[in-house]
Amino acid sequence: MISILQTIIIAIVEGLTEYLPVSSTGHMIIAQKILNVPSSEFIKAFTVIIQFGAILSVIVLYWKRFLQSLEFYKTLLIAFIPAAVIGFLFSKKIDELLESVEVVAIMLILGGILMLFVDKWLNKPAKDQEITPKKAVVIGFFQCIAMIPGVSRSMATIVGGMSQKLDRKNAAEFSFFLAVPTMFAASAYKLLKLVKDPKEFANLKMHWDVLLVGNVVAFIIAVLAIKFFIEFVSKYGFKAFGYYRIVVGASILILLMLGHELSI
Repeated sequence: MISILQTIIIAIVEGLTEYLPVSSTGHMIIAQKILNVPSSEFIKAFTVIIQFGAILSVIVLYWKRFLQSLEFYKTLLIAFIPAAVIGFLFSKKIDELLESVEVVAIMLILGGILMLFVDKWLNKPAKDQEITPKKAVVIGFFQCIAMIPGVSRSMATIVGGMSQKLDRKNAAEFSFFLAVPTMFAASAYKLLKLVKDPKEFANLKMHWDVLLVGNVVAFIIAVLAIKFFIEFVSKYGFKAFGYYRIVVGASILILLMLGHELSI
């Protein structure tokens, strides 16, 4: 199954990468392979369910924003709907893509190239930083692109926000807020599937400690990562993340070409 040490390492990867534009799903797939954690329905669900911890980090850090108005929730709902619909309709295909390290590597590189130029192309913020329903819809459709492993939900929604003339800080923060309903829905859906399957529900009851530890670690690390990211990206932009994505993606492709078996 998965040991506590493996759980902690994967949860650290989740916490570090969930809100950075580097693809948390891609990094967890890679970490899972490096740690020799066998793929199973429980493990797939585990990598999604520990997002509850990352979700909580946003709520704790920005709790005042979540109490400000009903308009805030209306905007989040509008932005959330596209991913909810497409995710429900294509859930099986998305699960198939999660098996492919090649897809992760290619999307890391392509996303990295985009990150190198996003500041030049899109960092033209308007004076009015209000997120209207129209802007929310556009950001919501950008988020759907992140269903391809390796794209990064954070990257897609930040780019979507900047395309609507939000500045880097506001685009990043709205990406965090939008993660709450999106990740909660994905995590709850995976948890429900486990509960409905007698065999997987037995695994769930047997390994509840794994889920608990994973969520606690993901929460702590995500709090630190969010604070770092907002400060860093406000000052320096996205180029460093672009170079990182390209190096990681290219390294994976080189290993695959050399005959290393990395598919999960």
